[in-house]
Amino acid sequence: MAAEIIDGKAFAAKVREKVATQVARLKADHGLVPGLAVVLVGEDPASQVYVRSKGKQTVECGMNSYEHKLEATTSEADLLALIARLNADAAVHGILVQLPLPGHINEDLVINTIDPAKDVDGFHISNVGLLGTGQKSMVPCTPLGCLMMLRAHHASLSGLNAVVVGRSNIVGKPMANLLLKDSCTVTIAHSRTKDLAALCRGADILVAAVGRPEMITGDYVKPGATVIDVGINRIERDGKTKLVGDVDFASAAAVAGAITPVPGGVGPMTIACLLANTLTATCRANGLAEPEGLTA
Repeated sequence: MAAEIIDGKAFAAKVREKVATQVARLKADHGLVPGLAVVLVGEDPASQVYVRSKGKQTVECGMNSYEHKLEATTSEADLLALIARLNADAAVHGILVQLPLPGHINEDLVINTIDPAKDVDGFHISNVGLLGTGQKSMVPCTPLGCLMMLRAHHASLSGLNAVVVGRSNIVGKPMANLLLKDSCTVTIAHSRTKDLAALCRGADILVAAVGRPEMITGDYVKPGATVIDVGINRIERDGKTKLVGDVDFASAAAVAGAITPVPGGVGPMTIACLLANTLTATCRANGLAEPEGLTA
């Protein structure tokens, strides 16, 4: 029996609809308009496309979008000064600095200069620590999107065995912490884990975020498991460039109970959750109830 396809594109559209509805309510009831500032340094083509998409979706949800495009030669001091101004700007509720940054700029320093309350990427060390200790934080967008889809698919995550393949600060580690918070039994694995396939076969939930094209095959999947493929890899096949995940979709889908495709799975949820985080940050900044169904 073929696996159920978890449609991230459709799920993201529902998240954006919820955000837009609650933004409209904020405007009507409190005169508040959430504002998202995105900072792009340099002219990386992929980053430019991503920033354009963020800006478009921000406006479509009724929020204010503030884009700051800086030259690749911008000094670290000038970038930090801009962030300081955005931190102090009451109209800005969320700040995102598009990564990667040029080599002469210290990414960790930049991330940790953002006001943690406005850190809608959830990368600030304070948010990392809060999430790791089970406290209220800003949660990284991609893991948050994965969690939303898992919660929608399962009546409860409590007691399920989860294996997260990948230990990055952006996805693997926060994903594990979110699953722990929802009472899963969690194992973090990676490319050097001994007998990785056997470990993965014990998972009710398998999250692949290792950054290796089609590494996770059907042999790694427990029959009926839910597979979340975070990977986005461009490969050459049959003379064409193709987008694939960290999971070999065909073989995994033949075994899994449910699976996210690439493209159209986790990817669309990332920007949707960025908008959700901006709404959450706005509510918290103004002492209002957090938006329902849009937080961890």
